[in-house]
Amino acid sequence: MPNAKHAQRLAIVLFAALALVACSKENTEASAENPGHASGEHGSSSSAGLPKGHIAKGEELAKAKGQATGQSCIDCHGADGNAPIDDTYPKLGGQYGDYLAHALQAYRSGDRQHALMSPQAANLSDQDISDLAAYFGSRPSQLRDLHNVHR
Repeated sequence: MPNAKHAQRLAIVLFAALALVACSKENTEASAENPGHASGEHGSSSSAGLPKGHIAKGEELAKAKGQATGQSCIDCHGADGNAPIDDTYPKLGGQYGDYLAHALQAYRSGDRQHALMSPQAANLSDQDISDLAAYFGSRPSQLRDLHNVHR
């Protein structure tokens, strides 16, 4: 009997391990299908609570001049978000869409302040923010991990 209990426990552990691997693979595939979304695990388009973003609409918005500053997103960040006009401006291309959406929401609400970004974001709708985040999140990334960079 002790062998039967041991075999039963081993079977349960193996089943649980296989289930975890399967779930992990599904989340990876969902993430790949949803460019710029950090995980794809929530079944929604954004952890920021926003509607699904549309890349083509985001590209149009990125090229449009804002009323507040007369600048467009690409004027400062580059066509794919990878060529900022100043080293202090972030590269947006390939960044997580959720991060971009949260940042734009913070500029819009005043929780985050920047002389150009705050007025640019002030009149963006939730859909605009989702579209811009989807566009820049879908662009090629030139971001790099700074984990092991030493001064």
